[in-house]
Amino acid sequence: MKRDGGKAKMSPADDAGVDELLAALGYKVRSSDMADVAQKLEHLEMAMVSGGAPDDNSVLTHLASETIHYNPSDLSSWLETMLSELNAPPLPPKDPPSSSSPPPPALLPDPPSAADPAARDKKRPRRPAAPEPPSQVVLLDSQESGIRLVHSLMACAEAVQQDNLKAAESLVKQIGVLTMSQAGAMRKVATFFAEALARRVYRVPFESAFYENVLEMHFYESCPYLKFAHFTANQAILEAAAGETSLHVFDFSMKQGQQWPALMQALALRPGGPPAFRLTAVGPAEDNAGWRLARLADTMRVEFNYRAVPDLAPARRDDDRAAVAVNAVLELHKLLAKPGAVEAALESVRALRPKIVTIVEQEANHNGPVFAERFNEALHYYSSMFDSLEGAAEAGETQVMTEVYLGRQICNVVACEGADRTERHETAAQWRARMGAAGFEPVPIGSNAFKQASMLLAVFAGGDGYRVEEKDGCLMLGWQTRPLITTSAWRLAGGAAS
Repeated sequence: MKRDGGKAKMSPADDAGVDELLAALGYKVRSSDMADVAQKLEHLEMAMVSGGAPDDNSVLTHLASETIHYNPSDLSSWLETMLSELNAPPLPPKDPPSSSSPPPPALLPDPPSAADPAARDKKRPRRPAAPEPPSQVVLLDSQESGIRLVHSLMACAEAVQQDNLKAAESLVKQIGVLTMSQAGAMRKVATFFAEALARRVYRVPFESAFYENVLEMHFYESCPYLKFAHFTANQAILEAAAGETSLHVFDFSMKQGQQWPALMQALALRPGGPPAFRLTAVGPAEDNAGWRLARLADTMRVEFNYRAVPDLAPARRDDDRAAVAVNAVLELHKLLAKPGAVEAALESVRALRPKIVTIVEQEANHNGPVFAERFNEALHYYSSMFDSLEGAAEAGETQVMTEVYLGRQICNVVACEGADRTERHETAAQWRARMGAAGFEPVPIGSNAFKQASMLLAVFAGGDGYRVEEKDGCLMLGWQTRPLITTSAWRLAGGAAS
């Protein structure tokens, strides 16, 4: 077996009889040798637990102190070498396991590195150093199994991309075992990715949930991402409507309408009194959302009018004197599932001659043509998202429902294709190109919004771990060093709004 660019390659002769599960992870082990390999692994563990030869611990000391990343393509020969160095007595013969049952994945060494073949040949598997000989040696701890889990997830994605469903199915089973060794965010996110891969491998259909809005409400309550989205978009709309006597907002993301009470309150406190406020919900919206907002507007003495339309085609400006704003929070990426749908929607937005367009999207590229790359991007993105949730909410129904909300996104990104894959997130740079092609130019979101957004995070869970960043006129909210959500504002190029 040869290795090129970090990936295992076999000649047709070598490939015959090689176990597909281990081959996908970078090891050449023939199915007929599985029993021998399993016995040698058991023998090695016993030898290391006993400390090798009674009068010579030099090998164990060497193994414990060296930083070693050697992993052979010929696993059986390597094990033989290790046993001879430990001077271990032979194990009594035992009945071989079934060739269909691989050795426990937790006992497998780390995948080989092809970066330096010469160094690889000089090195052996690393064992953690200890101040004194341990009473028991575990060959793979939770951190190592976490690395193994990530490698297995990526290997499964590669197998899916290559349409090697037999290897993918075997890896899905191994992922389930490795997931159980993890805790916290890692275990949760890996479970959802394992489910998504299983759905794809076994072709289990992914269906929309009728309670999607309920899940989103829990997401809104448990973490600051939607609050940040609504606040920053409202701030851009409020600044664009300064001095206007009438404001008409077309909202692609109405649903329960939780974005708009804060804007109405800000309008009501405006010096000189609030403008007339008209709200048009474009697409899905709760039946009583407009009624609740109307009651709230009445208490604030804001002139309010509401209507709902299925899409922008029948939407129109009812009052040419009104300043028009178009708002889309985590919605436009769904149109990418249908060729030309985003371009058509933006053309309809242009026809409204808006003064401001506010867009909030996930800061990720989950719409690339290569499945393995898309999978890798999603794995890193949602790992950060789940990590941020660990300290953002108390364990309970809200956090569980939030995890389900994100888990359904993962399933859609990984398990679905074609028109069914609607979670097609793109980065701010990609949306900038789309908006420019549609005839829009960016409106920088001011420093005032940046300061207030930072204060919002300080109130929410102390803001620990969350970061607000301004980049190219956009505001990004991220966890640690990774941006996760971006707010941008746009106007018609050349000042064509009226």
